[in-house]
Amino acid sequence: MTEFSPLAKPSVTRTVLQRHGLATKKALGQNFLVNDAIIGKICELSEVCGQDDVLEVGPGIGTLTVALLPRANRVLSVERDRDLPAVLAETCGAFDNFTLLQKDALDLREEDFACVPGDPFAPNKFVANLPYAVAATLVLDYFQKIESIQSATVMVQSEVADRMSAKPATKEYGAYTVKLQLIAKPTGRFQVSPNNFFPPPHVTSSVIRLDRRDDLGITPDEAAAASMMADAAFTQRRKTVANSMKQYFSRPQSPIDATDVPKMMQSAGIDARRRGETLGLEEFIELGRCLLRMCK
Repeated sequence: MTEFSPLAKPSVTRTVLQRHGLATKKALGQNFLVNDAIIGKICELSEVCGQDDVLEVGPGIGTLTVALLPRANRVLSVERDRDLPAVLAETCGAFDNFTLLQKDALDLREEDFACVPGDPFAPNKFVANLPYAVAATLVLDYFQKIESIQSATVMVQSEVADRMSAKPATKEYGAYTVKLQLIAKPTGRFQVSPNNFFPPPHVTSSVIRLDRRDDLGITPDEAAAASMMADAAFTQRRKTVANSMKQYFSRPQSPIDATDVPKMMQSAGIDARRRGETLGLEEFIELGRCLLRMCK
């Protein structure tokens, strides 16, 4: 039976932490995977192979990292915890395709990739057991600003995975869903129970894969405008989409006047009495195009 990560055992994880005088840090959302079968399923779902440059966030002691390194071209792991570089030097140091960047992942910029030796590093896959407090923000942010990323296979709280993959007219569907699905679409998912972690979290987790999409035929300006319309439509979720948008566009420095909302809705062919959660992706795109025309 193939072993993906020798670190994916409760006893080994405890031993590694104790050897470095460490304990898990709740404030950093540290829950270490201790089931090798789950590591294997992540590798399978991500389809990491020898041509891939992989970006990882929150490697911890390297449990997932040591499974990715033999399969990838290069792996750049971003870790915020100042106590973990010494651990990662021990667990991942033997791999010459491993680079550690000590930084808050929320502050990551493409210029940081210069720390990776060899050819310019442009990660095409994002694979991580993410800190849950920042997971939703990171996934959308990285798809938006790191254009080389073609897929993200990430462990998140199941409720976040629900939002990422939500359909219109469901309670999970919102502005975040629209903004993410304008860029990427879910292509796979599996659930992970708390007993697969050390320590066990108080929530159920899911691994979800999202692939960058090229099927919508929209420009970056149209995607940005559609994202703004999603924010506007969900400003007040319980109100009609027109009333919610009027409130959004009543703010100072708004690109259009709130009184222009009915005309924009009519131009897009959308009933102003509907609610934001009933609008599909194509309707938000059309609203975005109407917004761009009105701003010219």
